[in-house]
Amino acid sequence: MDPAARRAPWITFEGGDGVGKTTQARLLEEWLAARGRAVVRTREPGGTEVGERIRELVLHHRGDIAPRAEALLYAADRAHHVATRVLPALARGEVVLQDRYLDSSVAYQGAGRVLGMGEVRDLSLWATGGALPDLTVLLDLDPAAARRRLDADDKPFDRLEAEAAEFHGRVREAFLELAAAEADRFLVVDASEDPERIAERIRARVAPLV
Repeated sequence: MDPAARRAPWITFEGGDGVGKTTQARLLEEWLAARGRAVVRTREPGGTEVGERIRELVLHHRGDIAPRAEALLYAADRAHHVATRVLPALARGEVVLQDRYLDSSVAYQGAGRVLGMGEVRDLSLWATGGALPDLTVLLDLDPAAARRRLDADDKPFDRLEAEAAEFHGRVREAFLELAAAEADRFLVVDASEDPERIAERIRARVAPLV
């Protein structure tokens, strides 16, 4: 079958800050392109002009943002992003590779900010009309190891990266809880492994979808 004629999957990458989502999305994009698939890489927050403005606000605003307001801003970005970027790309037969989706809000705002995982998930599902990806790759790494990676990058931390260790511990546990609850949708990968070995595991899971 012509690869272009097959249904395009939507694949999201999740995990704490510093786990290597960008690297793995890039490696998968290169592999898919070599197989003749058109690929759209995008991210949340961001991915659209409106989304990039929201990203600047939620990640780099100087000063506090009330937790519920933060969750609503992420949901607003998500609603616009799915409607104007993700769904149109899938309709064109393009594979969508996305850095973060609703699972990040459930983990960061629901668990990290202690707003309630169920409530935040329901908010995102309402915002997107219930849209869920075909596969979610969870790159799992101990928060202390992830922090060492971020420190090595020598870049200023954004608002979420700068949170305390306890916050990031709650986020990691929430991600693992989500993966256990939806094992068919998730692929959990040890992010401490060699990047190419991780990429091989991801490709093995993606191959039947493309």
